[in-house]
Amino acid sequence: MSINGINSNGDGTNGLTLDSKERRLMCRGVRGATTVTSNNRDEILEATRELLTMLVRVNEIDIDEVASIYLTTTEDLDATYPAFAARQLGWFDTALLCGHEMVVPDGLPFCIRVLVHWNTTKMPAEIGHLYLRNAKSLRPDLHNIPPIRPVQMNNLDAAMKVLAQNK
Repeated sequence: MSINGINSNGDGTNGLTLDSKERRLMCRGVRGATTVTSNNRDEILEATRELLTMLVRVNEIDIDEVASIYLTTTEDLDATYPAFAARQLGWFDTALLCGHEMVVPDGLPFCIRVLVHWNTTKMPAEIGHLYLRNAKSLRPDLHNIPPIRPVQMNNLDAAMKVLAQNK
């Protein structure tokens, strides 16, 4: 029996249960990216502030529920730390970390990416990930993701794929 979320049946569960309509508080990742046109401090800060502000609005994020934020730039951006934009927004108590993205041939240049670790009861499908400006190209429709080729798999996975195709 559950009364206001307290288990009173003496089963040793420390008295806590979740009602079927309640959701668990989980740390979820919220992704986003944007681009700038040059390695310019003001442009990097403006684009980062825009991205962070939009992520907060779209997801109704309470900044006190944010565990940390990881911001990255492509190696062609080094005029400033994008985390400084979060400080400009008043996020003084949020753990922030910056880094560079790995270099990939034909990767999107002048790109700023963010991963927000957010404590929320929302389910993953309810979270809005934002890709602004030229970063929209980073997230094509999920139906356009190419399948894994056998050469990209280990031998067991490749054999299982072949067997599945022969059914």
